[in-house]
Amino acid sequence: MTEKLGKYWGRARPTVQALAHWSILAVLTGLVCGVAGAAFYHAIGLVTAWRVAHPWLLLGMPAAGLLIVGLYQACGMENDSGTNQIIASVRSGQRPPLRLAPLIFVGSVLTHLTGGSAGREGAALQIGGSLACQVGHRLHLGEREMNVEVMCGMSGLFAALFSTPLTASVFAMEVISVGIVQYSAFFPCLLTALVSMGVTVLLGVEGEHYTLTAIPQLEVIPLLQIGVLGVLCALLAMAFCVVVHQTGHWYARYLPNPYLRAVVGGVLVVAISLLEGSRDYNGAGGDIIALALEGTVHVPWAFALKLLLTALTLGAGYRGGEIVPTFFVGATFGCAVAPLLGVDPGFGAAVCMIALFCGVVNCPLASIFLGVELFGSEGLLFFALACALSYLLSGKFSLYSSQKIVYSKLEPRFIDEHAH
Repeated sequence: MTEKLGKYWGRARPTVQALAHWSILAVLTGLVCGVAGAAFYHAIGLVTAWRVAHPWLLLGMPAAGLLIVGLYQACGMENDSGTNQIIASVRSGQRPPLRLAPLIFVGSVLTHLTGGSAGREGAALQIGGSLACQVGHRLHLGEREMNVEVMCGMSGLFAALFSTPLTASVFAMEVISVGIVQYSAFFPCLLTALVSMGVTVLLGVEGEHYTLTAIPQLEVIPLLQIGVLGVLCALLAMAFCVVVHQTGHWYARYLPNPYLRAVVGGVLVVAISLLEGSRDYNGAGGDIIALALEGTVHVPWAFALKLLLTALTLGAGYRGGEIVPTFFVGATFGCAVAPLLGVDPGFGAAVCMIALFCGVVNCPLASIFLGVELFGSEGLLFFALACALSYLLSGKFSLYSSQKIVYSKLEPRFIDEHAH
């Protein structure tokens, strides 16, 4: 009997040890990410309120750009590639330094304070990856374990800001290598995200959730209409990636001095914002996203203006993220185009918001889960159809140049024969 028990324990021991190991690590990482995420959330909210109350702060954007560039150069991070560095670190073993977390925190706060068009999740992924790396370093994790730990940090900060733990977990697993999902990271990432979200709820963070009132019946015509929106989102995703990347290349080519680049970029954003007049396109634009999901868009070309200002902001060296601007572009595009196809504008906004996100990050499962966590499960199959088409048709385009498409979107084969 004792011998049999010992034999069973010998088989079960690696699983039990892995469960205990990752449970402890995930809880520790989740606590750290939750505190950092709550601080970041409240800081962004505070400076956004200041900017709205004091419109003249927009004029300080060029000065903020100089300060951001100076801080990064003083810390030896002038070549930092942002979220790309975090994604690449999971494969390369080159770990993000701890100083990245406060730098992106301060840089994002300055960008939002002065009206740069940027989000917050790109900063969150960088903060989470950097902090998780420090946790892993102090616990002397091996290289493979450290890779999972960085993914845990990414999912923890994502969940802290959006209160979407399942999306955060799957996104961290999917975004590294397109077509390959490291399922062994699922439990650690999910537990980290849940702990982090729990901490942020206690610290006053309010998640993003919306109610859709006009979800169509699951019939042929609505499916065809949503399919067309999915195709359009694939085209928009390619345009989004090209504009963002090409603007950065043009800045670097014609303005090689990073200080001059920041000033020129800031002046351009300020000038366009003053000419446009509404200030709808400064900051993340969460209020405009909410309006679009209710079926209202101020001008049909709002998505193009947001895309332009986001490219000018991030390409010039300001800090933040691309995902919330992607939500803005997708929601306003869908709100404007959906009625032309006979789709409710609010529902069209929701579908395009999720499908465009899928097209630019190449994460179909995370995108579908995002649709459910933000809008509920009633429109699940519509979101899935739009995401499937957006993913398939957006080709090799991606917001993240370090993202590697390992498995073909078009046929069952590896693109890199050594990837598996």
